[in-house]
Amino acid sequence: MTIVASDAIALSPGSSEPGIGPLLRRWREQRRLSQMELALRADSSARHISFIETGRSRPSEEMVLRLAEHLDVPVRERNALLLSAGYAPHYSETPLTDPSMGTLRTAMERLIKGYEPYPALVVDALYNVVAANRGIMMFLEDVPKHMLAAPLNVMRLSLHPQGLAPRILNLREWRHHLLAQMDRQIALQRSSELRALYEEVAAYPVPDAPDHADSELDEPVAYFALPMRIAHDGHALSFISSISTFNTPMDVTVAELAIETFLPADAATVKYLQTTDM
Repeated sequence: MTIVASDAIALSPGSSEPGIGPLLRRWREQRRLSQMELALRADSSARHISFIETGRSRPSEEMVLRLAEHLDVPVRERNALLLSAGYAPHYSETPLTDPSMGTLRTAMERLIKGYEPYPALVVDALYNVVAANRGIMMFLEDVPKHMLAAPLNVMRLSLHPQGLAPRILNLREWRHHLLAQMDRQIALQRSSELRALYEEVAAYPVPDAPDHADSELDEPVAYFALPMRIAHDGHALSFISSISTFNTPMDVTVAELAIETFLPADAATVKYLQTTDM
């Protein structure tokens, strides 16, 4: 099964900033770099960096992109830096539904379909689901329809008391992991919408751990990473999640996509998935 949701979400633009100086200084301070450290990385001088930040010097387009690269500025915000310096955006933002994205859509769909019966999905920068395979449907059983309305949001679905939260056996640990993941992402980019989502899901009440039937899957297991343990049809299934992004993206939409796969964390979960008709 494939779910196609909304196109890339517009994050806080930052185009209202007075100039590149304050923006550059903000990113440098956020990365905890001195002017000298940034200068050494970007093959420049601390004096030139200082002049840019104070507005005494206008950097070239190439210098803006070089500084953005060494500051690990998200692609969307690199466009904002260029605009603040008086240059045109360097990175396009193509809707995922555009015909030119057909090859990318097909490749992602093949990738997550090939991962079945294990769950896999693709999300955008706000954790809205762009595509999902049949393995994900196992998680959605018994979830109220209003929780599945488009755009389907992974964070809301996972942490809402009417979503998956009552079925996640180690909810407090998994909740802490998800919130920490969002917090790290917020630190990397200026997104008021992501911050609002974080504050919303962090405020959800935490339901008690659910009761579930004993099964062979409940035997003690030494996990190699924090699993998501979720109840399904009287069984306790365990998954380790992995997130992949595209290297050196040249489009904002592509830069903000992430492919999340759920790897069974024990042999019993593997056996269960391979013998269950989903």
